[in-house]
Amino acid sequence: MGNTCVGPSLSKNGIFQSVSAAMWRSRMPDNNASSVNGESAKNETPMPGREPESPMPVQNTPPEQVTIPKPETKQEQPAIPRKPPHMKRNNSAGLRTDSVLQRKTGNLKEYFRLGKKLGQGQFGITFLCVEKETGKEYACKSIAKRKLLTDDDVEDVRREIQIMHHLTGHPNVISIKGAFEDAVAVHVVMEICAGGELFDRIIQRGHYTERKAAELTRTIVGVVEACHSLGVMHRDLKPENFLFVDQKEESLLKTIDFGLSIFFKPAEGTE
Repeated sequence: MGNTCVGPSLSKNGIFQSVSAAMWRSRMPDNNASSVNGESAKNETPMPGREPESPMPVQNTPPEQVTIPKPETKQEQPAIPRKPPHMKRNNSAGLRTDSVLQRKTGNLKEYFRLGKKLGQGQFGITFLCVEKETGKEYACKSIAKRKLLTDDDVEDVRREIQIMHHLTGHPNVISIKGAFEDAVAVHVVMEICAGGELFDRIIQRGHYTERKAAELTRTIVGVVEACHSLGVMHRDLKPENFLFVDQKEESLLKTIDFGLSIFFKPAEGTE
């Protein structure tokens, strides 16, 4: 059956209504429509007598609060406590042994007064010291017992002092005055050589004449020959281990540092 047109009728409130006209208007395109973000939006005028329809339903309840979970963080591992430095020092052989020199000695400070620092090596520091009774100056090499980590280190100190006593009397070998030991160090008192190292003098001069170089070489070779004849091998010969007694040009040359030296027998091999 086709569309039936219904004529206008009068309602009770005197307002004409037409169902067909309303349907016709709803189907007609609106020339006043505007485009927003690519979508059409109609500006319709609400009809009198009714509320305009809302384009979207109104939500009367507030939205539920959504909590975004925080990303999981890697749990930090507890820091591993480090061993205090004194742990290693207490385990050194120099502190474990009852006596490095294996004999009782007097107190160094009862006989000598320590002065300024003269030099420093791997195991010890050398100080100027003055004998209280005579006022004579010496050099005191203080070897820290905590730095003697192994039994071999302890044995090296003992052997060094023995060799110095063994070579006493040679004019080109530094002479030892005495050795002392306390709870923290071994002190070796020896003659002082204020002329400095052979190495420094070579640098200062720049070069030696052939005659002067021959004299120095003859002295060094003479020391080596004397040591070998007494069954001692120095094993650390270098310009830094030869000191002049004073600053004079013709100063006597002395051999020092017997820390690596050993006793040997000529018939036996050496390592």
